[in-house]
Amino acid sequence: MNEYSEECLVTFLKKQSQLFDEPVAESLEEAEAFLEDCMAVVVDSLDEVREYFEENGTDVDSMSSDELEEASEVFPLPNGQYLIVEG
Repeated sequence: MNEYSEECLVTFLKKQSQLFDEPVAESLEEAEAFLEDCMAVVVDSLDEVREYFEENGTDVDSMSSDELEEASEVFPLPNGQYLIVEG
């Protein structure tokens, strides 16, 4: 486990159902492999979440910070960072 912290992987395992109908990973290793395959990113703030979506062509201008944080692709991490997973 190099690229994603254990905290990040555990959070994704617990909350993956917010984005996927069926589990895509059942262990930390599977979670890491899945996140690497879909090129998930970790950012430090909601501003960076907004920047990420804008850079990837998603219109988020009308979304409040709360709405952005509650988007199914956004996983708030306990340390204040955000994992973004595009399904």
